[in-house]
Amino acid sequence: MGPKKKKKLSGLKSSFVISLCQLCWTSIAFFTPLQEEAQFQAQQEEAARLEKERIEQEQLEKLEAKDQERRESELAELHLLEQKFLSAQQWKTDYRACGKWEHYLSCDGSPDPTVLQEINTFMSLWRDDQNEDVQLVMEKGEQVLNLIEKLQFLILDTPPSEITEKETVQYQESILELQNLLHQKYNGATEHLLKTANMYEDSETGNMQAVIKDKNVTFCIWANLKKKVRLKNHMFCDAQHGFDLPKSLAMSSVAVRILHTYYDHLSPLWLQCQSVPRLEVLDSKELTQHSKDNVEEPEEEEKKAKEEPSVPTEEEMCSDGRKVVKEISQKGVLQCCRYSRPSHSSAVSFKENSNSIADINETEEEIEKKSEILDILSQVQHPLTQEEMNEKEEAITDENIVDLQQFVPVGGVYHIDALQLPPQVKQINDWSMVEVLNVGLQAYPYPPEEAEDATYPPIQITLRLSDNVMYFEDPVIARWDPAGQQWRTDGISNITYERQAKSITFEMRAFYTVALLQDAHLNMPYQAWELQPTGTDEALLIVTTVFATIQIQIKGNQCMLSSVVVEEKDVLSYVTGKWLSPVDLRAVLKKAGVNIFPGAYSHKYVSVNKKAPLAEVRAYQQMALVASAFAFAWSKWNLEAGQEQVVFKVSEHLKADSVKDWSLYMFNGQKAQNLKITESSEAFSEELEEDSEFHSTLYHMLKDFASKEAIDKVETANFLFIDVVYQLLLATRVLTYS
Repeated sequence: MGPKKKKKLSGLKSSFVISLCQLCWTSIAFFTPLQEEAQFQAQQEEAARLEKERIEQEQLEKLEAKDQERRESELAELHLLEQKFLSAQQWKTDYRACGKWEHYLSCDGSPDPTVLQEINTFMSLWRDDQNEDVQLVMEKGEQVLNLIEKLQFLILDTPPSEITEKETVQYQESILELQNLLHQKYNGATEHLLKTANMYEDSETGNMQAVIKDKNVTFCIWANLKKKVRLKNHMFCDAQHGFDLPKSLAMSSVAVRILHTYYDHLSPLWLQCQSVPRLEVLDSKELTQHSKDNVEEPEEEEKKAKEEPSVPTEEEMCSDGRKVVKEISQKGVLQCCRYSRPSHSSAVSFKENSNSIADINETEEEIEKKSEILDILSQVQHPLTQEEMNEKEEAITDENIVDLQQFVPVGGVYHIDALQLPPQVKQINDWSMVEVLNVGLQAYPYPPEEAEDATYPPIQITLRLSDNVMYFEDPVIARWDPAGQQWRTDGISNITYERQAKSITFEMRAFYTVALLQDAHLNMPYQAWELQPTGTDEALLIVTTVFATIQIQIKGNQCMLSSVVVEEKDVLSYVTGKWLSPVDLRAVLKKAGVNIFPGAYSHKYVSVNKKAPLAEVRAYQQMALVASAFAFAWSKWNLEAGQEQVVFKVSEHLKADSVKDWSLYMFNGQKAQNLKITESSEAFSEELEEDSEFHSTLYHMLKDFASKEAIDKVETANFLFIDVVYQLLLATRVLTYS
């Protein structure tokens, strides 16, 4: 290439480079304003966001300051409303005293079960009574069962301040003695029947068969009079219970008894052996003292949480009323606090740290008066504190032992016994002769004790399940182990459950006392719940579970099971429509297999939406105070609100129609607020509803938007109605188990 061409090409390259540089500078000059504009816009947005947050924070601080200014007056107003809890407690105390006096005046011959001398005299007289007619025994047995129920109710319903530890122990001992005496009399009646077996001889088989029953017990007795192998099985037609015996028993002088008691006196023995801890309540002075103490958490206190159960059949409070709450306070888990500024917005206060919130400006008289309400309401809040105490309970290691914290016998107990047939009456001419043996009712050993290593055929049993009980799943069959005082599942095999026929067939290695058990937590957690007023001092509590919808009507000082709907069908009609106390209603529903009442250990078996006791207990109290005019319901956002706060739907409800206009409220026990979100919102937010403020109590929060008619209804609501609503809310614990 010549010099001219090279020079020309070099010039072209230079021109290209210059043009490219000019293009780049032009691009840079063009993009720089765009970047600057975007950056400026981002800065403006950030500044606007910060300004918005500043304004919101200022507004929040103003609202909180306003809340603090009126806090004392609001708490004073709430305190006046909470006096209704004291009135309810006093009414129940007077009612118990009146009942005792009326019993004394009636002179009907029945003993007062709380008077040791009277109950001992009653038992002694019946023990000496030699009349063993089965009908008379069953009639007397009903009276005994009523006495047992009265004692159990007294232990459950009487506050610790009105019952001493000595009295509680006395009542428990009386219950056990009455139960033992009743079973002794059942055995005596059975022996009397077997001595006259020929009176009940079956025309077809020649063997004795008898079915005698009332509302509490069913006797099914069969005696092998003919000793024929082909007659080794039998079905009691009137009860639909039956058995199939091994051949060796079919050739023996043996009787078979299936004694079905519709109550369960055995499971409480296991609870006593386990020493299930119960809540105990401090008296008002001790509560005041502990609210002032700032106690560290000693490890040794964790070992002192066990106490004997006050009543084996229910998961209620302890009798002493002092020790456990103190231990919890020292552990720093749940400290009991009295009324104090600025956090006495509820009658029962718990705090999840060990810092005292007492106000030294309050007088001792005010403290004492306010602590009375705390003392009363604490008596029924046992599940919330016991959960913290029971974390270190030892698990049952033997898989054959039934954990009665998880499973409960439903439908009563079946005492299945092989008995030695006593000498029968022989007719000689005009004389009736019988050999008299003073040995009482004797068990027939099977398998024989001397041949433990040998294999003996099992006994097949068929039981007809009670129509008065709901089995939502196949029941678990367990046998009672008297030595260990526990239910066990070993020794029972080849179980067949016929759901449609409501019968169950199984085989046993020996004759046992058996029960059908069901998971106590089948209906937990609840799918939804709603509480709505239906009239003056009337309300309806609806709890929806996986298996059933339970409606409980509340009126005055009583409640009634309105309906239990399973698969769109009303069931358990025999228990609906009866007005009961909350304690009795709980017992009735549990006995029927419909348990919607969490116990102290339920959190171990149910995935719970755990809430701080401070928020939960105070929410139930204040919901009860306004339940005469406001409806409450489940909210899905309660799951998202965290442990320290509860969220629920609220609506003013003065007319007997369905609730439509719900609002969401959040409450932590010390502060209530109306939320802006709705049930259909995409995410949870604590943002306040427009034109709403904070309040120290739920009552005053609702008062901002309520009509005068609603507030008047709240202020005039009957104290007994409020107390029943509170008891049911606390018993079902809808804010945690939903």
